[in-house]
Amino acid sequence: MGMGWHEWPLMLFTVLGQCAVGGFIVLALVLLCGKTDEVQKKSIHKGMFFIWVLMGIAFLASMMHLGSPMRAFNSLNRIGESGLSNEIALGSAFFAIGGCYWLIAILGKMPAGLGKLWLVIGILSGLAFVYGMCRVYQIDTVPTWHSGYTTLNFFLTMLIGGPLLGYMLKNKACACGGKGLAAISVTALLVSAASGLMQGSELAQLHSSVTSATALVPQYGQMMALRLALVVLGLGCWICPLIRGKQPGCTSLLAGFILVVCGEIIGRAVFYNLHMTVGMTFGG
Repeated sequence: MGMGWHEWPLMLFTVLGQCAVGGFIVLALVLLCGKTDEVQKKSIHKGMFFIWVLMGIAFLASMMHLGSPMRAFNSLNRIGESGLSNEIALGSAFFAIGGCYWLIAILGKMPAGLGKLWLVIGILSGLAFVYGMCRVYQIDTVPTWHSGYTTLNFFLTMLIGGPLLGYMLKNKACACGGKGLAAISVTALLVSAASGLMQGSELAQLHSSVTSATALVPQYGQMMALRLALVVLGLGCWICPLIRGKQPGCTSLLAGFILVVCGEIIGRAVFYNLHMTVGMTFGG
């Protein structure tokens, strides 16, 4: 099978978008932390720029999936009725809310009280965006997607890549974060590994008159093992220096984030290749 690589624009959109949301939440919480001084906040605001770069790349990829950039506006025609329209609207709202906060803050014009409220709204809009992604794939005629695993895995990507991204972009002198963020990513990875094993065992029970779910991804075990290995290596670039009591370098953190993204993209490729509609006869 094609392993879902033909859906690479959606793979980039979902993975980068979820990591960007996770990274923004980390930075927002650090900014809301009472231990963060003004100098550190200015540094964090500079790092937040790269969150919006990732969001820009994610949205550019999603537009390429539509075939023509001019069709992007048509995707908003059915807000409230279509999962796709809701996803794009929620993503645009998060991009606008977070981006406007960053622009005003970087110019030094953001009042302290309003800034805190704006960050909370940004966090909520980011979570709504990820949830909107999940709803797009909750299609009752696609049993391999229509399950709690889809929602769980999308939020786990946010929790695996987001803390690493946020740590990489935040001011290293800030007391917030550190090992606590690493613990979140490791816990999310363990839950993700368990989810992959459970979902793999259930795929054998899903079949139609045309094909079976296991036939769609015959290399499911190998691909998920490769995904796990890349994510472990990526998190290791971040966590190993912390265990030794050292601050991870920027190169190490960047390499780690790239490995995590590559691993999550492999997992997302498996997800897209599991697309199977209900035929004349379906069992599960």
